[in-house]
Amino acid sequence: MEAEKFDSPFKGRSLLTWADYSPEEILQFLDYAILAKKQAHNKEIHQRFLGKTIALIFEKRSTRTRSSFETAFGEEGGHPVFMSTQDIQLGGKESVKDTARVLGRMFSAIEFRGFKQEHVQQLAEFSGIPVINGLTDEFHPTQALADILTLQENFGKLKGLKWVFCGDGRNNVARSLMIISAKLGIDFAIFAPKELFPPKDIQDLCAPFAKESGAKIEISDDISVVKGADCLYTDVWVSMGEEALKEERTRLLKPYQVNKELMAATGKENTIFMHCLPAVLGQEVTEEVFESSASKVWDEAENRKHTIKAIMLALI
Repeated sequence: MEAEKFDSPFKGRSLLTWADYSPEEILQFLDYAILAKKQAHNKEIHQRFLGKTIALIFEKRSTRTRSSFETAFGEEGGHPVFMSTQDIQLGGKESVKDTARVLGRMFSAIEFRGFKQEHVQQLAEFSGIPVINGLTDEFHPTQALADILTLQENFGKLKGLKWVFCGDGRNNVARSLMIISAKLGIDFAIFAPKELFPPKDIQDLCAPFAKESGAKIEISDDISVVKGADCLYTDVWVSMGEEALKEERTRLLKPYQVNKELMAATGKENTIFMHCLPAVLGQEVTEEVFESSASKVWDEAENRKHTIKAIMLALI
């Protein structure tokens, strides 16, 4: 398919959270990702970002996000410029607003991976170019789309599926999965201790989306919530910036570890396991499950690249 086919209706928009997009629009991004992956596996070479540049701002370290953005943009003929906190004065000597206005005059787009959601919002508001949220403390939309692609590949459908996030229900991945599931009509549950339930504002945000799509959203500390799950999903117990809480988190989350017993508790033989990576084996997941045939983590990791390329093609 030629570049013109990516003349999407999203050009010039930003992706800060999937709450800003309709179910039909999210599925269009998914279709772009399926196409991008097919083209990659066919060894097709396109130059759809030729003459374009993207600023990659990273306050937090990354393997998959940085690799995906740099390789996807570069392979398409574009020029990615990596900027760490050592390279720019974001929010320090120079305000986020001023940084946005400068970068907006020099780049075709901006990716931001950092702490504050308000920073990525300010970049989008003042830069005048598409801004992509590569991760904040609140949301991780590019991860969510890769996970949706992985679900689609494994089950051939999305509606009617159920997946369960096990662990820290407040974290950015859990929030993003809740939003995208509520939008697309996928049943989604969080299996977590009461202390780590997602905040009320995110629940209230998702409620009308779920009502419209028919998705069932559950939040519980009872193991029965995993029954019927097509996928169990987890993330690290201690997120970046919360290292001091390791002992407390380990105590709270040990009963929510994804292990052979929890996989069996779904009552399904074909339940898959997913993890956004990096994983700490023996904590949130056992090595037995992580290395099993049910584990789709490497497909999921590869899908970060194809979905990120699709997002950039759609927006830029």
